[in-house]
Amino acid sequence: MKTNKHTIKQIQKLKKKKSASKKQILQKRLATITNKRPKAPMSSGGVKWKGPAAFIFSLVFIILAVPTIIVVPFISNSEVQSQSIDQESEAKVATTELEEDSAVEVAVMRTQTDQIENVPLEAYITGVVAEEMPVEFELEALKAQALAARTYVINKMLYQSEEDAADVTDTIQDQVYKNDAELRAKWGTNYNYNMKKISEAVLATKGQIITYQDKPIDPQFFSTSNGFTENSEDYYINEIPYLRSVPSPWDEASPYYLDQETFTFEQVESALGIDLPNNKQLVIESTRTESKRVGQLNLEGNTFTGREVREKLKLRSNDFTVKQKDNYLIFTTKGNGHGVGMSQYGANGMAKEGKTYEDIVKYYYKDVEISKMDEAVPALVMQ
Repeated sequence: MKTNKHTIKQIQKLKKKKSASKKQILQKRLATITNKRPKAPMSSGGVKWKGPAAFIFSLVFIILAVPTIIVVPFISNSEVQSQSIDQESEAKVATTELEEDSAVEVAVMRTQTDQIENVPLEAYITGVVAEEMPVEFELEALKAQALAARTYVINKMLYQSEEDAADVTDTIQDQVYKNDAELRAKWGTNYNYNMKKISEAVLATKGQIITYQDKPIDPQFFSTSNGFTENSEDYYINEIPYLRSVPSPWDEASPYYLDQETFTFEQVESALGIDLPNNKQLVIESTRTESKRVGQLNLEGNTFTGREVREKLKLRSNDFTVKQKDNYLIFTTKGNGHGVGMSQYGANGMAKEGKTYEDIVKYYYKDVEISKMDEAVPALVMQ
């Protein structure tokens, strides 16, 4: 079949047009795959991902991010476990050192079992500090408590009767004490941290006692003062030169600084062994000691020392005021404890101000020295 030139040109144009159409279709498909088409409008959450691009992004995220998510908790748990092991190791080392380095043993009467437990001195001091002072206190305050506790038991051992089977009890009659197993049960998961801190305080003062004129003192201590400590003769009987009244303003921060108790007339009569007239305004008069505590209380003609009233009514302190409301008596107290010697909350307040345990001890016990046991009491150490 014959074709003219005009027909040939039309056929060539048609082929070019079809070729261009195929090219445009391929370009559009390629743009769809590579996301080169016009960008979608931004939403409040950022770019709007669609189609294969979203799939590719998700796949990259899974490959890179998921292993990180899995590994991070694993690393954190390992670090925590490592820290726990370190603390346990340090606590064990400290406990062993306290037990092995004690040349003296303390015979402790355990009230729950009615048995005597022989405890290495420094291990005993650890058990006392753990019970007698909050573990949250500053380290220097804990050191001061360790020094006072050690001095107390050494002084007791020096002057005890040969007939006494035990050196001390584990109650407030002497010093409250718990052994290692009891502290583990009490502290639980905090045992390692707490034991490390208490042991550090005890080891820092190891072998040291407080002396006055080269003899161990009777280191009285208590929780919280009313702003002053008490002269020994104003609470006890004897005037002791190192147990003098000193200001203790830090105690106002103690949670035990103020307290209030309300008693019926019948409760007061029973505790004090007196009779009070009902429906009458009572005569209530008192004298004060140098430290502003009650020296004597006159209650409707009945006279008591401040100590007697405190102990018989189980008040926190012998610094109290009494108000009557109908047939009730309201006692408002300041402080917690007998007030003689070292205030524990005062010691903590001093430690927070940067004072050392030596500073604290020499503030609350006047004209004392910190001595080595083997020099001050060689006979006891050699036993």
